Amino acid sequence: MNTLSVQLENAEQTAKALLDSKSVRAMNLAELETLAQGIRAKILHTVSKNGGHLSSTLGAVELIVAMHHIFECKHNPFIFDVSHQAYAHKLITGRWDSFSSLRTFGGISGFCNPAESSDDYFIAGHSSTSISLAVGAAKGFALQKSARIPIALIGDGALSAGLAYEALNELGARKYPVIIILNDNEMSIAKPIGAISNYLSQAFASSAYRSMRAKIKKALSVMPESASYLAKRLEESFKLITPGLLFEELGLGYIGPIDGHNLELIISTLQKARELNAPVIIHAQTTKGKGYEIAEGHFEKWHGVSPFDLHTGKSTKAPSNTPTPTQTFSHTLLQAAKTNPKIVGVTAAMPSGTGLDALITYDPHRFWDVAIAEQHAVTSMAAMAKEGFIPFVAIYSTFLQRAFDEIVHDVSIMSMPVRFAIDRAGIVGEDGETHQGLLDIAYLRAIPHMILFAPRDNATLTKAIEFAIACNHAPSAFRYPRNKFVLPDGVYDDSAFVLGKAEILKNGKDILLIGYGNGVGRAWECSLALQEKGFAPTLLDLRFLKPLDTQLLADLVSVHRYVFVFSDSYYLGGVASAITESLLQTQAKSHIAKITSFEVYDAFIPHGKNELIEQSLGLDTHSLTQHILKHIKS
Repeated sequence: MNTLSVQLENAEQTAKALLDSKSVRAMNLAELETLAQGIRAKILHTVSKNGGHLSSTLGAVELIVAMHHIFECKHNPFIFDVSHQAYAHKLITGRWDSFSSLRTFGGISGFCNPAESSDDYFIAGHSSTSISLAVGAAKGFALQKSARIPIALIGDGALSAGLAYEALNELGARKYPVIIILNDNEMSIAKPIGAISNYLSQAFASSAYRSMRAKIKKALSVMPESASYLAKRLEESFKLITPGLLFEELGLGYIGPIDGHNLELIISTLQKARELNAPVIIHAQTTKGKGYEIAEGHFEKWHGVSPFDLHTGKSTKAPSNTPTPTQTFSHTLLQAAKTNPKIVGVTAAMPSGTGLDALITYDPHRFWDVAIAEQHAVTSMAAMAKEGFIPFVAIYSTFLQRAFDEIVHDVSIMSMPVRFAIDRAGIVGEDGETHQGLLDIAYLRAIPHMILFAPRDNATLTKAIEFAIACNHAPSAFRYPRNKFVLPDGVYDDSAFVLGKAEILKNGKDILLIGYGNGVGRAWECSLALQEKGFAPTLLDLRFLKPLDTQLLADLVSVHRYVFVFSDSYYLGGVASAITESLLQTQAKSHIAKITSFEVYDAFIPHGKNELIEQSLGLDTHSLTQHILKHIKS
């Protein structure tokens, strides 16, 4: 065992012994620092094996240790924004021994979840909800006449979303006692003036300073304007030399920036913030990847990682020669953009995740990352479409939910030809309930003017992008999975998309297998298994969900005894629902009873490897085939 492994193992064992011997609230400063080191070691060991979020959670260790030292989380709830930075909280609250199951099926979630532990106040996987939740909790405490104080930990990136400012706006007006810890890991504010600001911040937190400031304000209100001018300018100058002007103007107290890795300083700041009994923001600067030199700093790839070698930092995931759908999307759109200057695009804080980073690098004047602002991303592209451009919104299925009203109000009512490239559609695995991409079909299908289509493999994804570029009369959306398509490239020809037209991939009899998007691959696998049993099913790639190829569907359903639908989506409002609704309008409505859907039924899907989740839902090829055979024989 090399030196790094020995150091980490020793740090883990020491920290675990500390936690077993006394509460975090009873530890002295030296013990708390030892605990923080051991927590980092535990996180590094686990994430290197399981994958997960790394750099942000390593940077938040001291903040969370200090929170647990000052506050009892069952009484004063900790509300973590996104909560991918809450691994230290999990380790402190009784999940040390089970932490090795992080993000595995049936194991510890990568996010907070009250179903997992009563020490987790709220489930969180999407950004910018913490301050709003904290305000709501504070209102509840006020009505209960309770002295409890909610503590929200929010990353600086989450402040790019409007929801956070909506909550800050109300909090500043109503003055509920809420402590907001702003975890700033971008090193953009305090670096040039950190020493001065740290000193002033501690002074600003003192009761003497606040008393003096209140007296000055009272005096200013009765002074003649000429006499108060210099005093006003003096007060403004004190505020301007700190980065808290915005928060002060919103009516919130501000302390910071402070060193987010200095436990003694964090503890004293939290103590002072608790005494204020008012809304206050503690601005703490941290380093992403703190304690793991390879990951320290601004490296987006260390935000969320697959399993890796601790000593080299290199991924241990076996390389693949097949491009991912995201890579195919990125390459295809980039090539198109090089020849068509009207093509533009946007993503919301996921440039590498959506593949738009290559296009931003190519032309930052035509492709943008607008941070965690999905609503703005969609509406801004509606205006670009109005101006005659060809806009693409590259976004994850789960995050597109955040912009539903903008899709309706700003895009679809005027039938603006915005193209939605929906990444991570279907089951996404280890991120769990908050990230599964199963709802986009249901919430987009209900919107008038929206065109919905889906590729079955990488080759048809290229064709889907070509169709989207040419589709200039209405908004459109195409979806593709996080990992590789089930259907390998080259099994079928990559024919062009024709609006509202499905494609028969194989003619057969008795059994009709209908696939949509990645569901075509599942249907194909089942067709192979059925052929081994002596059956000859027909395989249909639906291609378009809206508009449907209603005539072809009616004809095929009429001449087949059994119809099975495959799609990585929810059943309610999903593909089988669309087909059934279509058949109700045709002479084939009497054949609706033939249809069996293999979509996901009414439940949120937990985290774990895709294969294990699919097996638990009966969506693996073996289970699907057995279900078909049982249905046929019944």
